[in-house]
Amino acid sequence: MVNLSGVVLPSPLRQRQQGQRTTPPSVRIVHSGHACNVEEERHAERVYTIREGETLELSCLVTGHPRPQIRWTKTAGSVSDRFQDSSVFNETLHIAKILRTQGGRYYCKAENGLGSPAIKSIRVDVYYLDDPVVTVHQSIGEAKEQFYYERTVFLRCVANSNPPVRYSWHRGREVLTQGSDKGVEIYEPFFTQQGETKILKLKNLRPQDYANYSCVASVRNVCGIPDRSVIFRLTNKTASPSIKLLVEDPIVVNPGQTVSLVCITTGGEPPPLLAWISSNDSLPQRSVVKGGTLTLPAITSDEAGVYSCVASNNVGNPAKKSTTIVVRALKKGRFWITPDPYHNDDNIQIGREVKISCQVEATPPEELTFSWLKNGRALRSSERMVITQTDPDISPGTTNLDIIDLKFTDFGTYTCVAALKGGGIPEISIDVNISSTTVPPLFFSFLVPPNLTVPRGKSPLVAREGDTVELECLVSGKPKPIILWSRADKEAPMPDGGMQMESYDGVLRIVNVSREMTGSYRCQTSQYNGFNVKPREAVVELIVQYPPTVEPVHMETRQGLGRPVVMTCRVLRAHPSRVLRFEWLLSNRLLHAGAFDAQRDETEYTIRSLNRDGWGEYTCNVINEAGAGKCTFQVTGKAYPAEFYYDTYSPLWQNRPRVYGFKLQWTQMNPNAVDRIVAYRLGIRQMGLQRWWEQEIPVVGAFSKGELMTHNLTELIKPESYEVRLTPITRFGEGDSTIRIVTYTAPVNPHLREFHCSFEEETICMFTQDKNDDFDWTRHSASTRDTKYTPNTGPSGDRTDSKQGFYMYIETSRPRKDGDQARLISPFFNVAPKNPYGINNPPAYCFGFFYHMYGKHIGTLNAHLKQKGQTASEAPVWSLNGNQNDRWKQAKVSIRPTASFQVVLEGIRGPGIEGDIAIDDVTLEEGECRDPPPNLSAKAPSMSSHIWLLCITVVMTLLEGQR
Repeated sequence: MVNLSGVVLPSPLRQRQQGQRTTPPSVRIVHSGHACNVEEERHAERVYTIREGETLELSCLVTGHPRPQIRWTKTAGSVSDRFQDSSVFNETLHIAKILRTQGGRYYCKAENGLGSPAIKSIRVDVYYLDDPVVTVHQSIGEAKEQFYYERTVFLRCVANSNPPVRYSWHRGREVLTQGSDKGVEIYEPFFTQQGETKILKLKNLRPQDYANYSCVASVRNVCGIPDRSVIFRLTNKTASPSIKLLVEDPIVVNPGQTVSLVCITTGGEPPPLLAWISSNDSLPQRSVVKGGTLTLPAITSDEAGVYSCVASNNVGNPAKKSTTIVVRALKKGRFWITPDPYHNDDNIQIGREVKISCQVEATPPEELTFSWLKNGRALRSSERMVITQTDPDISPGTTNLDIIDLKFTDFGTYTCVAALKGGGIPEISIDVNISSTTVPPLFFSFLVPPNLTVPRGKSPLVAREGDTVELECLVSGKPKPIILWSRADKEAPMPDGGMQMESYDGVLRIVNVSREMTGSYRCQTSQYNGFNVKPREAVVELIVQYPPTVEPVHMETRQGLGRPVVMTCRVLRAHPSRVLRFEWLLSNRLLHAGAFDAQRDETEYTIRSLNRDGWGEYTCNVINEAGAGKCTFQVTGKAYPAEFYYDTYSPLWQNRPRVYGFKLQWTQMNPNAVDRIVAYRLGIRQMGLQRWWEQEIPVVGAFSKGELMTHNLTELIKPESYEVRLTPITRFGEGDSTIRIVTYTAPVNPHLREFHCSFEEETICMFTQDKNDDFDWTRHSASTRDTKYTPNTGPSGDRTDSKQGFYMYIETSRPRKDGDQARLISPFFNVAPKNPYGINNPPAYCFGFFYHMYGKHIGTLNAHLKQKGQTASEAPVWSLNGNQNDRWKQAKVSIRPTASFQVVLEGIRGPGIEGDIAIDDVTLEEGECRDPPPNLSAKAPSMSSHIWLLCITVVMTLLEGQR
């Protein structure tokens, strides 16, 4: 033994157990945290009740090999949307300060690639109770003065809760109930949008009805939630609120001004509370509310909207007054020129009509004014120069200047000036220049319709992925119009995310162009800042070249020495699609190069026999004109990790006061993929410490996939936990490591005061199946009867006659045969001697259980005492055989062990299939058995007791035969 600071790792010990140990996952959910109540299997579901604000903890216990992956989800979506992502993939789901909105059904899903995933669920019910609210309402319209004088009044109480709330009404110290006062009626609760509501009706108010009323809401103290109450004082002055706004509506201001809205109460008892709300969902961040005054400093256009003052005092309906704030603004000045609409001609000619249009966006629109200038002088509307601002056929915020019978004297600069009547906002001026140095006959050269062309050599435009490209359309015309770019080949957004992009010089600039941008682009003239004529357009083709896309991008290949390795690099897509060549390299050393076959889209490299020099990173570069795509292969002899086996029965044992041992088991993932594993490096360290202790576990001979390996860890200090690391070793060196935590858990029954097992959990109270018998006991619920084969055997429920309860039984159908044995072994129980030097007078324990032995082929049920160190099998301490009728019976027997011990329940098959034997509710208590069942005899093994049991058995067998 090597002493490792309290941890003794013994000389290499390895046990092999044949057979595939891979098992599909199973899962169950257990709860911890602050649960109020857990109802198991109610209507086939588990309900976990918790108080709002407490901590929810649900643990997902899984079995299966390899270790299953766990994921938590929630009804109507992933739980990752509702709490920390780190919780979603852990065995324990942790939600601190749970909210009512986080209630619902939670699912734990476990999968390890074998069979279907295992899924269990539990419904989380979050309990809460909010403070109740009392509102007062009147049956008729408002009176002019005393609001509730000689009127019927309704007091409504509502509180949000889960579970449903119960209400009670009090007037002063008097509890009000239906029928206790003729002037009072109490309605049954009904549901509204606010929740469950309780109504108290006061008919034709009397003097004694003016009092303090309290509504008490209760959820009967579930989850420790206390009752909540609210008091309302009803007087002859009680009235609903009324308010007044000391501002105009609307309020028109300039940006940057400070706006104050003042709201005052003009009535209401109790005194109303004032609040401000906005049509923009929330008040501006810089706003200040003080009493009934809302101040908006340095207001902006974004803060314009409707602002409302709301007053409430829980009497009648809240009072609400609103005003609209309008912030002056002028923006987006544009112009366009329309040739003579009466002639189908895009040219503007002498003697014909021409219209100049000017448009802006104004707030408020009714304050918008336009004026026209020619060469800086005011222009008035005349017979030849017609100015319109209210034309119903034009867009809002637009003015037109119609020049009728265009003449040479109309040359000049025309200016459209937009302004707001209230002032304070800068004007917007738009200039349209009409001038020319040469005047050909019949038309103007200074006003030229637009034209679009694509420069020679600019379409198709070829670029490489990642470049910056410029698509160009040459635009001509006077004045030069804005160019709109869009996709011509498909309905797709432009690089900025919109469907169109504006350009003032006809150039579309795209930075970091990608392969998805290959296609046709349309350039088109807009009517703005140019001629209002049929749009001109042209198309530019863009071709984006990119290096080959290949697979696999990265692959790890594990292989043993002397074996072949084949690596394949495949081309998925490329532009240009013609691939020029390929090259294979090992650590930058060229191995092979060549040209691609036109008929193939892949290249291979083969290592006929792998040697030590062949380990490393292989790269395949596939090259075209745009660059290279790269496949990477990591060829290694590294062994795959071991996979710890978590489903070991009773892995933890203890036979000394301060230390414990642990049976570590694992299988090897793909052991034949690489060279033979010659050893495992075992590392262990105590949790919280830095130092690792290591040793090698030699491996003798080869082993197969799924073969179970075992190594015993001893001298682990109670109650510390340990981190265990296991690394396989081959000729290549160390493989991948895997780590698990070994945790100390107290024994099921450390002092043997009382042990009880009803087999409700899958762990079956740490009972284990004997590996040396003929078959196993089976855990089951409801009836074991099979109407087709065995209609007259087995119980119809557990010991309590529950269809949902579990029990253990032996299935005696084929292929079982007469005399086959199944043994179920309990965990070890320690005997604490009163005399530390030995046990002269061993203590007594009462071992009990319920059994069901129904069927004409019932065999034998035995109970054995197995003490530590015992080698020879002793006679049973209790035994019974034959049909005992269709009912559960109890057996008790006193035992006196002298060392740590186990109890063994042995079922032996009878001569036929109608011989199922079941057991349930196994107990072990200190002291002699009291009042043993009258129909049984069971003592510690003595010759006379066995002879007596044999006689009883013979007689019962003869009687059964006579039936």
